[in-house]
Amino acid sequence: MKQQLSAVDAAWLRMEDPTNLMMVTGVLLFESRLDLGRVRSVIEERLLSFARFRQRVEEPPLGIGLPRWVIDRHFDLDAHIHNVALPAPAGKAALEAFVSDLLGTPLDFSKPLWQVHLVEHAEGSAIVSRLHHAIADGIALIQVLLSLTDPSRRPRRRPSPPQSRATSDGGSSLLRAGGWLAQAGFGLARDPGHALRLAGLGADAAATLARVALLPPDPPTALKGPLGVRKRAAWSDPLSLAAVKAAGARAGGTINDVLVTAAAGALRRYLAGRGEDVAGMDVRATVPVNLRPLEHAHRLGNQFGVVFLALPLGIDAPGERLVEIKRRMDGLKSSLQPVVAFGALNAIGFLPSPLQPLPIQFFGSKASVVLTNVPGPREPLYLAGEPLKRAMFWVPQSGRLGLGISILTYAGEVLMGVASDAGLVPDPQTIVEGFHAELGELLESGT
Repeated sequence: MKQQLSAVDAAWLRMEDPTNLMMVTGVLLFESRLDLGRVRSVIEERLLSFARFRQRVEEPPLGIGLPRWVIDRHFDLDAHIHNVALPAPAGKAALEAFVSDLLGTPLDFSKPLWQVHLVEHAEGSAIVSRLHHAIADGIALIQVLLSLTDPSRRPRRRPSPPQSRATSDGGSSLLRAGGWLAQAGFGLARDPGHALRLAGLGADAAATLARVALLPPDPPTALKGPLGVRKRAAWSDPLSLAAVKAAGARAGGTINDVLVTAAAGALRRYLAGRGEDVAGMDVRATVPVNLRPLEHAHRLGNQFGVVFLALPLGIDAPGERLVEIKRRMDGLKSSLQPVVAFGALNAIGFLPSPLQPLPIQFFGSKASVVLTNVPGPREPLYLAGEPLKRAMFWVPQSGRLGLGISILTYAGEVLMGVASDAGLVPDPQTIVEGFHAELGELLESGT
């Protein structure tokens, strides 16, 4: 069976560039040693219940029209699952280096666009997954990844749908319990389906698009510049979610307000440490906003927009910065930016391939970083009978951006990760350390 990509999915497919790969990368960390055979069985039973993971992309004749998903007649699961043992001492730095290499390594477009590595290292095991953004957006793909897990050590057997049913809904029964993810990202659209219908070509949407188009480019800093192939990845030690929530409550803000404030402070520290004048400086972050209605939270495909959030790096005091960030985010909560961005990406998907980079780079010039904050499961999860200790992920840096910051909460903890272009930000661990320091000040200040 063949199924045409949506225009939005096609846009993500054609954004692929050797210096900016369009993959959602996830890291699941375990203290125990995972058994490859059991992991393989879970992937075969659950991931392959989505027909999309047996399909490859077929370009249209003469490159005219939208690509199609087609069943890979030579599909081999073992070509997508790899077992790796890191050489001693194989600590956290070695695992970060391994993930960094994968961030700069393209997927094989002659096969279905996903890959899983089971990595053995000094502190246990890790599952590193890479799934192309053309399959789905980050919200859906995190759900897909977490559908491999169970709420207890004893995995539940779940029947797979008929393999002849080549639909993006395959395996939906695995995901309906994950409705919390439908509220991920900025969580702005209360009725996203209705918002999408209303946006259309209306005057408000047109005015919003004009305002975004007229935004000046972000200031030139060490965060922006030509990209290379090599990438870097780093992530934080765990932080207490309860403490973050309490700090937000004291300031009249949310968990999201506190975490974004700490991320902005980390960028301020990073740029100031490189001798840049951050006084009065704003840099924009593109923040993904889920547009998928709750009842469609399980579906693959891309259905999200973005807002451009100006981060006030010029404000030194974390408490004052939090108040200003809350004010700016509250101002965006009624914005049509997410649905307008979705509509623009849909239009870009219909453009001839050679023209698509032009509008992508134009809008990419408006920001310096992709910032994603996803609330994960509140209770511990298990995969193949082993407890999942921590989780981290990164979405691709679209628009030729060289820096991505991801924040994920899971089982009462917060993790922050940075993915960067090695030529622009060769030391992402410095930003991670700045995040720790900024969050520490917010937690101790009684904001």
